Amino acid sequence: MIVKNKLPRFRDALTLSALLLVLPEVYPAQTADRFQLSPPALQAGRLIDIESQLGPQPPCGNETIPPYPGLDDLAIVKSWSKSDFGRDWKPPACTGWAEVGFTTLVTIAARLPHTSEAGGLLRHIGAISELAGMRYWSTTHKQWQTLIVDAYALTGSQSGQRREDFTSDEMKEGKVLYFEQVDNLSGKAVYRMHIVEASASRLVFDVENVSSMRYFFMPIIHPGELQSMYFLDRESDSVWRYYSMVRTGKNANGLIAGNESSSVNRAVAFYRHLVGIPTAQEPPGAR
Repeated sequence: MIVKNKLPRFRDALTLSALLLVLPEVYPAQTADRFQLSPPALQAGRLIDIESQLGPQPPCGNETIPPYPGLDDLAIVKSWSKSDFGRDWKPPACTGWAEVGFTTLVTIAARLPHTSEAGGLLRHIGAISELAGMRYWSTTHKQWQTLIVDAYALTGSQSGQRREDFTSDEMKEGKVLYFEQVDNLSGKAVYRMHIVEASASRLVFDVENVSSMRYFFMPIIHPGELQSMYFLDRESDSVWRYYSMVRTGKNANGLIAGNESSSVNRAVAFYRHLVGIPTAQEPPGAR
């Protein structure tokens, strides 16, 4: 599965608001098309083969560099299969994810033209409210739909304690922050954001749901079962590398297990929003 990464310009806004876009549509499972790497991505050859064999290889440190595409090439979007690793796949140690396995797992790797300093990126990452109105392609309804109805920062971990967006001064290394968003299918849920690293050349943060996520009042994802991690590494004065990994835990409700295309489309919607591509731009990530 591929998404265009060549932009007319890279909007000076990196917004975290859509961190949790890969919650699949909660409808009976359907068979999804397999997602193929683009010809430019295939030029990475051996590195991509290695990642396919070992599973996702995020940039945990200098010793691990995933197969990023070229700056003018296509972003690499991959939906991983449980059959590749078995039910007890062990996440990379740097994620801090203690539980093994997954129900859905999507990764995106890209290079982004961007001149902002890390402080500017942090400010935009904290702009939770900018998520509202994001659109994605619904594979169930075969049309563009609003994905996130509302989103806002919270003063604490309790629902409804709304406040203004987080500032860059609040987005410090080691900080834990909370926000709430209203998904078009699962309704309201509270999320915890942890700033793992924050330096001039590297930003790493992870997010997980604090409250249960429900579909028609039925729990589909319990607390801590929807997890995402984001890595932004400065490559030069004008280029940042981006890597994201999002999973639902292996004990998530079986209703969300089979719609691979929907998982990809939600991840693609966030990626587009992040880099300034209209989220409802044709074609969608997957039909």
